[in-house]
Amino acid sequence: MCAMRGYRVSKNRMDSMKVLIVEDEAPAFRRLQKILEEIDPQIEIVEVLDSVEESVKWFGIQNAPDLVFMDIQLSDGLSFEIFDSIKINRPVIFTTAFDEYMLRAFKVNSIDYLLKPIKKEELKASLFKYEQMKNAFGSQHELPDLNALISQIRLDDKKYKTRFLVKKGDELISVETSEIAYFQTRHGVVHMITFSERTHIMDFNLDELMHQLDPGQFYRLNRQFIVHFPAIKKVHKYHKGKLLVELQHPTEEALTVSSEKATDFKNWLGDEC
Repeated sequence: MCAMRGYRVSKNRMDSMKVLIVEDEAPAFRRLQKILEEIDPQIEIVEVLDSVEESVKWFGIQNAPDLVFMDIQLSDGLSFEIFDSIKINRPVIFTTAFDEYMLRAFKVNSIDYLLKPIKKEELKASLFKYEQMKNAFGSQHELPDLNALISQIRLDDKKYKTRFLVKKGDELISVETSEIAYFQTRHGVVHMITFSERTHIMDFNLDELMHQLDPGQFYRLNRQFIVHFPAIKKVHKYHKGKLLVELQHPTEEALTVSSEKATDFKNWLGDEC
């Protein structure tokens, strides 16, 4: 069933671009729908799905659309799990609030990766990229050489922060990212904790920090913690598929990774993301 109840799909447009949206947050779907309609009213949304399970079933019985918009974190897991269960031979534009999955996204059918909140100009650029690739590789209904398609994508060299300016009393000091063990949110305030066990209050929230940090070195464990790879001492299996992370310097709270993120975290640990 469609995740966004009450949304009615038009059936009378035969030549329009047909897109599928996989998204479990209604506000995010409505924003994407609105921008798509502003860009091209002829774009037809054939269905909206909100879970891995629902998506696998849908692709098993429905004709694939021209293009798929897919959030990464869904109600029952990561959307990468869909590709583990069924073959999808259509281009995908991933949408997500985090950029830590970017490298993994481009190992499947991704032709672009948009960070939420989605901006109209960025979405227009993604659709233009799709049209260019469709024209370059022939039929809009088949992508015979997906590796060749993806090879045309150029990821901009992103510059990640190598140090942060923080306050220490009346002083401003620079802390190298190599000195940072982890970031933690406490009572709505983000703290940086260094390997020397010094604590500094940050002016950024965790979402903003993840856009500035190298995703190969820093991982968002949960809503409270971003951890630096060298700070991890051990990882233990926990109950119900969760993982328990032990740091070089113990924290008061137990650091857990949800069962939904466990596979991705293990891939990150093994540098397979």
